[in-house]
Amino acid sequence: MDVSELAPGLWRWTARHPDWTPGNAGAWGPDVGCVYCEADGAILLIDPLVPSDGEERERFWRALDRDVERAGPPHVLLTCAWHLRSAVDVLDRYAGARLFVHERGVAELGAASERVTDAHRTGDGLPGGAVAIDAGVGAAEMQVLYWLPSHGALVAGDVLLGTDDGGVRVCPDDWLDARFDGEDVRDALRPLLDLPLERLLVSHGEPVLAGARDALAAALG
Repeated sequence: MDVSELAPGLWRWTARHPDWTPGNAGAWGPDVGCVYCEADGAILLIDPLVPSDGEERERFWRALDRDVERAGPPHVLLTCAWHLRSAVDVLDRYAGARLFVHERGVAELGAASERVTDAHRTGDGLPGGAVAIDAGVGAAEMQVLYWLPSHGALVAGDVLLGTDDGGVRVCPDDWLDARFDGEDVRDALRPLLDLPLERLLVSHGEPVLAGARDALAAALG
């Protein structure tokens, strides 16, 4: 587990994805990123994945226990249904924890759909001042991005990926519904350039912590 404080109240950590295999290496790496944001008195956990290693797992829970004791139960936000990850573990551990999922993705959770406390829509205001933004078309239509105005940060699930040169790119076409391609997604995401972006936090690859708007503009063409 790698933990980084990006700004006061904004943290990112990585953990090994349990479904990763060497066969995935061409598409995404073994470690995925998760976000902790504290704003307006609320704790947000976006796509949380708790480390599986015993020592790291306990260290993670001890740190989050301290935060919850100070600031109250967390609000878990999912960028997409398949990023359920450790959300249920968080709900089980903390009384009053809430799970926010876009209404389009609730059914995709299967049995875990019963644990959703808040089904939201695109554009809804959420705890901590977060805002859900539509992520695109096709398979990406089941995704949202979360805008965190308190930190000028945009959090993406699978529709944007970090690149080796410190930028971002749109996900590969084979991650999308066959009726659409990357250009459709680029068209859908261009309104994001109107946001006062300072940071772009992705699940796969490294985050962009400076020049985020320029990096996004380059990815969208």
